Amino acid sequence: MTILALEIGTTRLAAIEIADDVGSDQVQQIPIPRQAAWDKVRELLLRIAAGREVAAVGIASGGPIDMASGVVAPMQIQEWQAGFPLVESVQKLFPAASVAMALDGVCLSLAERHFGATREVMDSLSIHVSETVFGGVMVGGFVVVGRTGNAGQVGHVLVPGYDTPCGCGGRGCLESVAGAPALTAWARRQGWVGNSVADLAADAQAGDRIAVAALERAGTATGRAIASVAALLDIDRVVVGGPVAAAGSALWKPLQSAVAMHARLPFLPGLRVVPSELEDLGLLAGAGVIALSSQSE
Repeated sequence: MTILALEIGTTRLAAIEIADDVGSDQVQQIPIPRQAAWDKVRELLLRIAAGREVAAVGIASGGPIDMASGVVAPMQIQEWQAGFPLVESVQKLFPAASVAMALDGVCLSLAERHFGATREVMDSLSIHVSETVFGGVMVGGFVVVGRTGNAGQVGHVLVPGYDTPCGCGGRGCLESVAGAPALTAWARRQGWVGNSVADLAADAQAGDRIAVAALERAGTATGRAIASVAALLDIDRVVVGGPVAAAGSALWKPLQSAVAMHARLPFLPGLRVVPSELEDLGLLAGAGVIALSSQSE
């Protein structure tokens, strides 16, 4: 029986068959489409299924979501903004399958717990910093889901010292400082002439003053947010991944410095902040976990 994982990501739609030897070269993916998103998702899933009977499908989706109804409204897919019945649509595609969905950050946290840097860690925060900033929380070995399924939105933790407008409608959110579009836009306003976070990281490594300042700003904001969540939830491990987190020491040094400065409560000295080990398979791996779990329920 075939088990599928589906990712409704920040920049891509992706799917994979869950097996013991899953690798990134087996992922079927396309960029987030401007229109006909469900048609593209359907094509991906049918291509992976290849006519075989599907036993379970796990879905990791950007938010907001309504976990109870299976409806998603990810901000990166405009035509789904009013809400799209994703679980119902997948169920109709594979009537015999069990279909389970969770927020991207929840899936990320599950993946880190089962396969990544929080194995055997009971209390943790997993963060992905890319076009958006999202995350998931483990408390007592259980992933925190929340009332509607949207718990773990670390990208919308308010960061002291910043009042930048955020896509959510608020101001001063971590995403409005450390998310890739905000990060590169700030650098360009200071006179930097590159295009991507990878360009910014390379320029920072070469000593470009603006690139260094941009990554220091993002790292400091991320460290402050981490310290706040750590104090609130009494966690002892934080995993940070994504393209921005791959920017190197120009980001990680100010991040670690901010954590050291602000995570000062007596129960926090053991707090560790480490890079993710999962690269671009985190959401699909987490979706696979919930697919397998749905079969045993």
